[in-house]
Parts: sequence; C-alpha cells; structure tokens
Amino acid sequence: MPNGFDLAAELAVAIQGRDHAWAFIRRFAAEWLAPLAAEDGYDAAELDAAEERLGLRLPVALREAYALLGRRDDLTGNQDTLLPPDKLYVDDTGQALVYRVENQYVVEWGITLDTLDQEDPATVYLADMLDKTTERWAPWIDRLSLAFVEIVMSESLFSDDDLADNRELDPETVAVIEELYALAPMPSYPEDEPGTRWFLGPDVLLRDDGQAWLWARARTSQALEDVYKALPGEWYV
Repeated sequence: MPNGFDLAAELAVAIQGRDHAWAFIRRFAAEWLAPLAAEDGYDAAELDAAEERLGLRLPVALREAYALLGRRDDLTGNQDTLLPPDKLYVDDTGQALVYRVENQYVVEWGITLDTLDQEDPATVYLADMLDKTTERWAPWIDRLSLAFVEIVMSESLFSDDDLADNRELDPETVAVIEELYALAPMPSYPEDEPGTRWFLGPDVLLRDDGQAWLWARARTSQALEDVYKALPGEWYV
C-alpha cells in the first residue's frame, strides 16, 4: 500500500459520485504515474468553443474531466484515444456525442444526445461490425465520471512496458485469479457481453476481459514478478 493509498478502498469511494471519481483519479495518478498539474486540463474557453462548434452543451462531468486531465496522454491515450475538445463529434447516426475512439477505430465511446443535459450521464459504445445492420449503441458504464476512472486505469496498463504484461486466459487461470486477488469494487461492463472485471493485489492491477484475456500493471518490478509466480503461463512480453 504505497503511502497509505489503498486502491480497493479508494475505488469503493470513487464509484459513489463524480467528485469522488475525480479525487480517485488525482490520487491514482500521483501514486501510479505522475501527479496532475493545472496545465494538464483544457480551459473553459476551449470547452466553450467545442460547444459552439457542435451546437450543443457538454455534460458537466465531461467538462470537469477535460479540465482535470484532458491533456494527459499517459492517462487517456496510451492505447485508445480521448478526443480533444476540438475533435469531439456526433456520430453518423446522429445519436451520440463521441468522446473516445479505439486505437484502430473499431470502437467508439459516447454519450447519447438525449442525455447531454444530465450532469453525469451514462456512457455507450458502438462496435464496428462486419454486418453493419447489427451495429447499435449499447450501454457501457452508467456514469461518465466512472467511465473516466476506467479510462485512467485501463490506459495505465499500457503506460510502462517494464511494469505491464498480458496473456490469454483459460478457466484454470481465471479460478486462480478469483482465489488470490480481490475483485475490485467496480461494476462489470459492458452489460450485453461477458464483462470486464478488475482485480487488485499488492501493488498490482489486473483486468480480466471476458475471462478471455488478462492485462496486468504493477507499481514495481517485484510486484510484477509476484504476478508471474502466481499466474505462470505464456505472458506476452
């Protein structure tokens, strides 16, 4: 537990509301990456300009997130991309404001236009399908502020090759993870698929994607070595 930072306890508070989510992000950044600074966010004029260009109002939570960490690529853009305010767009169907895209543009994350008036609306995602008639915006995470907690944790998995790794999962390894690591107090998502789950250990974050793939991020090299010992197998790095 670095400097009294209890990841499980702070996550449990973070899911309670957007102010708690921003506090968690500040603490997580300071302990696992680098502290947030005033220049890491966009100013009100830049966010106002995005609203004028789009002809709509951004939710309070989205403005707060951009003001807090919008310029911190190490927290928002190692793998997938948080769009800068001047690149926000409404999707081709006219249903959602897109704020994040997958690194090969096969997934978009957004907020439906009819919920933009909410302070902390639910988020949705659209996956690129071979059969375009099956594409639809589906529920992702039920609050935008919590989606940003997920973004920061997910992007940390790709922030340091020496402290991160990944591997395929099998039922036996899933069972070991469930036995040895604590299930994070974070709702499984998305709702309509085998969900992503987070597990926590001493100085380590684990992300289980649908019990098919595992991502690990440690604070120290020893913590990552401990993961290798606990979960032997063919790791990617």
